[in-house]
Amino acid sequence: MNPEFLPFTRPSIDEATIESVAAVLRSGWLTTGPKCAALEAALSARAGGRLVRLASSATAALEFGLRIAGVKPGDEVITTSLSWVATANVILAVGARPVFVDIDPATRLIDLDLVAAAVTPKTSAIIPVDLAGFPVDRDRLYDIASHHRLRVLEDAAQSQGANWKGREIGSTGDLVALSFHPNKNMTTGEGGCLMVNDAAEATLFEKLRLQGVTRSPDGTYDCDILGGKANLTDIGAAIGLGQLAHLDEANARRRGLARLYLEKLQAAGLGLPPADFEQTNWHMFQVLLPESLASRRPAVIASLKAAGIGSGVHYPAIHTTTLYRNLGWRPGDLPHTESVASRILTLPLFPQMNEGDVERVCAALLAIIKGY
Repeated sequence: MNPEFLPFTRPSIDEATIESVAAVLRSGWLTTGPKCAALEAALSARAGGRLVRLASSATAALEFGLRIAGVKPGDEVITTSLSWVATANVILAVGARPVFVDIDPATRLIDLDLVAAAVTPKTSAIIPVDLAGFPVDRDRLYDIASHHRLRVLEDAAQSQGANWKGREIGSTGDLVALSFHPNKNMTTGEGGCLMVNDAAEATLFEKLRLQGVTRSPDGTYDCDILGGKANLTDIGAAIGLGQLAHLDEANARRRGLARLYLEKLQAAGLGLPPADFEQTNWHMFQVLLPESLASRRPAVIASLKAAGIGSGVHYPAIHTTTLYRNLGWRPGDLPHTESVASRILTLPLFPQMNEGDVERVCAALLAIIKGY
């Protein structure tokens, strides 16, 4: 009998959480309400009391974060091209220009030395990305931002529960966006949040996520800015509350599985992620195929699928996509980013996996590579 197909990720929703969602459905209050307030409070408590505001996606949280930071048309925002395309799209959405800098090939994260060199009089913000849950050096990042008087919008979509030198991501820093997409370490179905600095920023976020509206006690409202429609539902928040209760346990399980991957693949000739078991939440386990196999990555993915194993590419380089090539970016502009993006392969990693699953993935991948 063929083993069950193993996807590269799978959310885990326990029965207590399912029942809490049923209770919301029975309550008749489905949209933003008491469950959202409870989840914001729980996330705030975890972040040391910082104000947290929920949104229907991390993309919305990032876009609103740029607007809260005062980024305006004509500004430049420095970021990485090795990320989900939303990281750059939100910059365009507010009328600014993304300035991509290359990655450090050892960490696969934005090269902060290049960030410092890319600052111009038009630069207003930096968006670093914690790829796969590996945290960007927050000390160096904020030194640069402080020196150049720039806002920082941390794209921590993948790093919930990770930390920098013992300080949980989101508990310090400027604006911090988390994602609760189903493939993240914690989910609300779809959703995200922004951690803000004060009540004024929280109020502005609330208006931005619901049409720029401020409601009055008499039932009327005013609209003084252009907002959107990006509020989370209580259905999603109920899922999130159940997920948050198990986040640390789930991340610990991910660390154990990642440790086994590193052990099994250390002699495989693959580019392996750093062996960080202190700070990283191990959102994804990503290997780099040898340069000689870069062009055969689609065949490797197909062979893994034929063996009942899912995998993924996270991510193609943003600046090589059509939209950004039309804005003037060209292949060759960011050689380290392009090299990693052409070879990166995401292997299955989620808390319900067991050690046998990891061994099965490693055996299949090693056999495929040996065949080439």
